[in-house]
Amino acid sequence: MTISSTGTGDVDPAVLSELARLRDSIDNIDAAVVHMLAERFKATQQVGHLKAAHQLPPADPAREARQIARLRALAEDAKLDPAFAEKFLNFIIAEVIRHHERIAEKSANGDPAPTN
Repeated sequence: MTISSTGTGDVDPAVLSELARLRDSIDNIDAAVVHMLAERFKATQQVGHLKAAHQLPPADPAREARQIARLRALAEDAKLDPAFAEKFLNFIIAEVIRHHERIAEKSANGDPAPTN
């Protein structure tokens, strides 16, 4: 055992080194996830402006259902809990719809869409 029963004992330096290595990897993955989400939201913002310009509804339940099924299958293949993947995608979808509603509201009020 590398830690005393109270959790305050000395920790083997090799364990601390491995812990730091693993945490660095987790930090890198977190950074990649944030950057990927930022790119995803840039694309969904463009979708929101396109929908607003053509008076399409902010939500597309059929697409959402297809995406959830697709993500659940990807999660299963990746050995990730499909229920977790679905919850994660539902969270993202809710945020996207909120953005699309805000874009549609601004468009209806005559606010110009940004030029990208």
